[in-house]
Amino acid sequence: MATVTTVKVVDASAACALVFGEPAASDVAAALADARLVGPQLLPFEVANTCWKKIRKHPDKRSELIRAHDLFQRLDIGSVAIDFPQTVILAEETGLTAYDAAYLWIARRFEIELVTLDSRLQAALVS
Repeated sequence: MATVTTVKVVDASAACALVFGEPAASDVAAALADARLVGPQLLPFEVANTCWKKIRKHPDKRSELIRAHDLFQRLDIGSVAIDFPQTVILAEETGLTAYDAAYLWIARRFEIELVTLDSRLQAALVS
């Protein structure tokens, strides 16, 4: 059994890549290997909403998508309470949505890596 060596924030784009087997799934899996994962309380809602959008776009794949969504529960992602006023300020400073700023807030507040496929969120990480 692998030992958890670090904690990482995972955002919805990265979690959905894993859950729904998107092209970047293997890169995300490698980035998250042997890490304890955390995210804001909104993460499960974002993943569920992505599933719903995929079902609307591909109704013929509904059963497959529902089964894939079930995998999300097995990722065992810890939920982190957000400082909402600070998240709003961070959203204002970066131009991100408050949703995306929540992931960035966790990464900055706890000085941990954020794994994302979102280019705007990635850019805000380095600014």
